[in-house]
Amino acid sequence: MKASQFFISTLREAPADAEVVSHQLMMRAGMIKKLGAGIYNYMPLGLRVIRKVEAIVREEMDRAGAVELAMPVVQPAELWQETGRFEKMGPELLRIKDRHGRDFVVQPTSEEVITDIARQELRSYKQLPKNLYQIQTKFRDERRPRFGLMRGREFVMKDAYSFDRDQVAAKASYQVMATAYRRIFDRFGLTYRAVAADSGAIGGDLSEEFQVIAATGEDAIVYCPTSDYAANMEKAEALAPAGPHPEAARAMAKTPTPGKSTCADVAALLAVPLSTTVKSLVLATEELNDYDEVVKTRIWLLLLRGDHDMNEVKVNKVPGLSGGFRFATVAEIEDHFGCKPGYLGPIGLKKPVSIVADREVAVMADWICGANEVDFHITGVNWGRDLPEPDLVADLRNVVEGDASPDGRGILAIERGIEVGHVFYLGTKYSQAMNATFLGEDGKPALFEMGCYGIGITRLPAAAIEQNHDDRGIIWPDAIAPFTVVICPIGMDRSADVKAAAERLHDQLRDSGVDVLLDDRGERPGAMFADWELIGVPHRVVISDRGLKEGQLEYQHRRDTAATKVPAAEVFAFVTARLGSAAAAGQ
Repeated sequence: MKASQFFISTLREAPADAEVVSHQLMMRAGMIKKLGAGIYNYMPLGLRVIRKVEAIVREEMDRAGAVELAMPVVQPAELWQETGRFEKMGPELLRIKDRHGRDFVVQPTSEEVITDIARQELRSYKQLPKNLYQIQTKFRDERRPRFGLMRGREFVMKDAYSFDRDQVAAKASYQVMATAYRRIFDRFGLTYRAVAADSGAIGGDLSEEFQVIAATGEDAIVYCPTSDYAANMEKAEALAPAGPHPEAARAMAKTPTPGKSTCADVAALLAVPLSTTVKSLVLATEELNDYDEVVKTRIWLLLLRGDHDMNEVKVNKVPGLSGGFRFATVAEIEDHFGCKPGYLGPIGLKKPVSIVADREVAVMADWICGANEVDFHITGVNWGRDLPEPDLVADLRNVVEGDASPDGRGILAIERGIEVGHVFYLGTKYSQAMNATFLGEDGKPALFEMGCYGIGITRLPAAAIEQNHDDRGIIWPDAIAPFTVVICPIGMDRSADVKAAAERLHDQLRDSGVDVLLDDRGERPGAMFADWELIGVPHRVVISDRGLKEGQLEYQHRRDTAATKVPAAEVFAFVTARLGSAAAAGQ
């Protein structure tokens, strides 16, 4: 293709509202244009990237035995009402009415529709297993759409859904998809991790996120450099330290801490490590009657080491808290502790509370906590001597770098990532809600065992840019670059030799299946090179009169710091060899 026939529109500066690198560079490179908050036009360069992502996904989904279909963007509310999500889902679900006043939604995902298809079309166990997928536009009405395609309102997603006769078969389907996803992300040429993820209310261990590694990522990924262990922060287990706790070595004492209401401030005042302090977090659970009226409130005190953070997903699995909890109100705290937040602790309570200690706190000795009196803390606190052992001990915290790996094969490290894919075993959550059954081998109705598998098609290019860029622009992996090779002829409009050499190489590469673009716009070399460095085409060939007279052309990979001179007669073979090397290296 020739640049004069294409659409190229680059900018010197990014718009003021472009916050992250991918947003800035996609706007500057002319890949996307903002139409509204979180809504973008995919311009020709950007669309070429998206189409290449889609092609890889389609090939590997088809290879894995999945079958493509397309489900409507606008869906009847009745299906969503069957599962209760029409009422339960927040304002992210865009609800609309047609001219007859009937309710519809603009799909953020399609579990209801695909389950409806299955209950109508898959009647017998003989038709199973089945895996149906689509690549389709979705819409989530984000309250604060930002970061360009990273968190837009309208986006394209690949969502697949498997249907099986039992759990054993469903888990086999899950593994097929997990393997297919690894092939997909390998082909993208990105550095990624497949990490164990929390399965939420559904339970079970079959849930993995695919995270593109990037310093700007929103998610914390926990991994062990000396093993295969990887998990997201919500899932990563903090192992129980060796116990029991040491014997008390200090007397308990009420210690003045005027104006010091945080563990960090108290530790600094007393000149002790933050790890010797214990923070108090107060939660509440409510028991409701048949009319959804609160009939009983239970107050919980969670104790964590001062340098650790609470993990809400883990807390939600603690017996008694798993039905849902909230943070206690100031009035509830003062009623039970006789003190405002900032100086709370488990000693000297006005009313009983349920005490849950993190595993680390349960084996601490001589620790520091609030005295339930403003401007005072208690030092030298010990279990057994100063207060009873906690009601429960549980893993309540986020892991930190240096913790032992749960697989026992090293210590944990943490890096940032951007979630671009998720495979998830659903079980019968949707089939039960929608009474989606098939006739089993015994002739009795049985619920489908389901899995769901998503890839953020339009999010992935943004994640790729966050991982692959420099101060000049984007650096695309070959597999998803808008063009793989760009030919930059200098003075093509003035030199018949340059024009002929450029067109000859263009035609050779095109005819051999290379996605090549010839920049015939007549731009000055500096402007031309700046455009393609910004756009991020990975392979560039420069042709000039001077070079031709010397029998040399210049080749430069986007990551190279300098060009390589190549004999003109060998440039086609040289470039195709580099393309093969890049493909083998996953670039």
